[in-house]
Order: sequence, then C-alpha cells, then structure tokens
Amino acid sequence: MPWPVALLIYRLLLPWLFVAAFPGWVVKMLRRGGMRTRLGERAAFYRRDLTAEPDGAVHVHAVSVGEALLGLKLIGAWLEEDPQRRFVLATGTATGHAVATAAAIPGLRVTYAPLDFSSMVRRYLDRFRPRRIVLIEGEVWPRLMLECRKRGIPVSLVNARMSPRSAGRYRKFAATLRPLFSMLDAVAVQEADDAAIWRELGVEPRRIHHTGSLKFDPASGAPPMRRPEFQNMLDAFGTGRPVVLAASTHAGEEAWIASAIRDASPDALPVIVPRHAERRAEVTDDLERAGFHVVLRSSFQETVIGEHRQAFIIDTTGELRDWTAHADAVIIGKSFHASGGQNPTEAILARKPVIFGPHMENFQPLAERLIAADGCIAAHDEDSLRKAIRTALDPARADEMTRRAAALLAVHEGATRRIIALLSAPSAGAN
Repeated sequence: MPWPVALLIYRLLLPWLFVAAFPGWVVKMLRRGGMRTRLGERAAFYRRDLTAEPDGAVHVHAVSVGEALLGLKLIGAWLEEDPQRRFVLATGTATGHAVATAAAIPGLRVTYAPLDFSSMVRRYLDRFRPRRIVLIEGEVWPRLMLECRKRGIPVSLVNARMSPRSAGRYRKFAATLRPLFSMLDAVAVQEADDAAIWRELGVEPRRIHHTGSLKFDPASGAPPMRRPEFQNMLDAFGTGRPVVLAASTHAGEEAWIASAIRDASPDALPVIVPRHAERRAEVTDDLERAGFHVVLRSSFQETVIGEHRQAFIIDTTGELRDWTAHADAVIIGKSFHASGGQNPTEAILARKPVIFGPHMENFQPLAERLIAADGCIAAHDEDSLRKAIRTALDPARADEMTRRAAALLAVHEGATRRIIALLSAPSAGAN
C-alpha cells in the first residue's frame, strides 16, 4: 500500500479508534488515579504558565512505566555529564506520570505525550519547541514524526527492540512503513542482530548504531538498595524467613505463584508486587481464596503476627527495585499466565536468582542467553516452578546462577553513555 494512502487511512480511522477506546481508558485512569493529574495535557491543553515551560529542551517520550523508568535513567545519567541541559519527560500513562513525578529530578518537566492528532501535536510542539525528541523503545507516531520533520526537529529511537513476532508483522508492511521509519535521524539498537529489521524498515544504515541496552546496562543508575524500613516490615512476619518475591505480576498469576511458593518452602514468605497497584483488591481476593492471610504494604502495621500462611502485597508504586534487594529469590511476572514477560535486570543487578516462565517474548535474547548459561531457571508449570523455587533457595546454586547472570549483563556495560554520546553529537545520524 502506498504511504500516502496508508496515512490517509490512518487519519480517517484514528478518531474512531479513539472514540472506541475512550470509555475503557477513562475506567483505567479512574483505577490508577490518573484523573487527579493533568490529563488535559494528553490533548495538549496546559494550565501551567507558558513562561515557566522549558523552551528548547530535550524531550524524552516514554509511554509505559518501564519506559518511564528508562527515561529517568537516561536523563539522570545525561545530567551528570551536562548539568545545564534541560529535559521534558512525556509519558503516556498515569502510572508512568506518577513514577516520573515522584523521581523529583530538579528542573525536569513531566507532562503527558500528546495524542497523535495533528492539532494536538502542533500545540505541543508550538508550546515546548523541543530541541530533540528521544523515543524510548518504540511508539513511532506518524503525525508526530511528520510535524517534527516539517520543523527540523530530530527524532531518535533508543533502546530499540523488536520481538521476532513483531518483526514478522512489520516485515509484512515494510514497504508501507519505510517512509515513516526513514524519518528517524538515529536508531540505537540493543543487539547487533537487531540492525537488519530497521534497515528493512527504511532506516539508513549509517543512522543505526549498536549501543547495547539502556535497560541492561549495569554501570548506570543506582543498584537496588536494602532499606531498613522494608526489612522491619519483613521481620514482622518472622525473622529469618526466606523471601520469594513475585515481580510485576499480572491477573491470574498471584495466587498461583504464591501457592507454589508455599508448597515449595512452607517457611518462605510470598511477597507479591503486582504490575498495577490498583489491582490490590482483586489480588487480595484471589490470595484469600487460595488460603492466604493478606497484608498490604499500603496499610501495613507493626503488629503483624508471623505465621506461615501470610502473603505480603506491595501495592505501592516505584518501590519494586529496592524490594528486590530484600528477596532471596525473584519470580518474574507476566511470564506464566500472560505473554511478554517483565524485566529481570534489577533482580540480576541485586544478585538474586531469577525464575521465569515460558513467556519472555519481550526479553527474548536475554532470556535465551540466561537459560543457555544456566544463569536463571525457566519453569513451565506449577510442578517445575516448585522445583525451581527450591533450587533458587539453595545458597550454593543461587551463587552460581547470579554470577553467570551478572556476567551476561556485563556485555551491555556503558550502553547509557554510548546512547548519550550519540544523542549529544552535532548530527545523531552521522558516523
């Protein structure tokens, strides 16, 4: 399909897609507390005084919570090198907005990315006049790209990744999509092999740079840190109990994983960190039906009496990294009863043994290498998960796994600095 025809269809369909998705989006914002934030900024309506806006800043677009955390990591490292540079972090979700705001980076303007309607994109660009836009991992929107091209604003894609399934879909429409992706002035890929798909999609070879993964770079950003406050809470359940943390879980996983933890090690405390904290009531109900007494982090009281049928739910935002430092083993969510998986890097950086299920599509290269190097344990059902938990709680086996996993991350060391150097160059697309 010719690009002009595809763009026309996109323009015609986008309003209808927005109307169809709007009710569900409102419900999601209500659940996540997004209605209390400046949601009008999604439509490029702003209440803040224009004179207070950072004119000519670098804009980092990070849609999800995970991408927002990567954006904060990039901005923090960049400010260390260039403290005078100004940044705007534009998110697409209320949770991402909350995480970015809570980071409280001095001078950082946190806003919502505009919806991809021409009028909204133009108002956004007119207001901020970005020096450069940096997209984290994906979300290449046609209207944004076209308006930036008209204004001479460079747009770069960093930490670019594409699962085999996504690559297959994109290849089917490569001829149509080439004009869109050819507008990127630089693409920083995580793996050297990833360059091929971006060339097929129309990015000039000289604009594709193998930097390694911002997400997997162990050298930048603070590692997970133990907090006395967290340890005091865990001690209230009984000192010396093994802690098995289920990270970023999705619907249907919490009770299933907690039951496997209880069966594998009756002394172990299941610590459940749902991907979305607003699911606390649903998660609580599932765990209680499975026979657990549930304690919420948000309403924790020091009078908790230790007993072995408790489960601790971390229903607060932005704490997963440091809770990981207190775990004896980490189970990666969204890898058993959902697809895609979640990022195992923080657990590896904290030197914790990692267990994940059969669905790690979003982290496929790393997951495959971890399995091949015996740097993690892959489980596919409840029985193998129980066995994996028992193995991970063995100190000798845990030490072996964590050393091998850390060695695999070492190949990405320096990725953040390489990305900053690429984006700081006079022309990001130049060799």
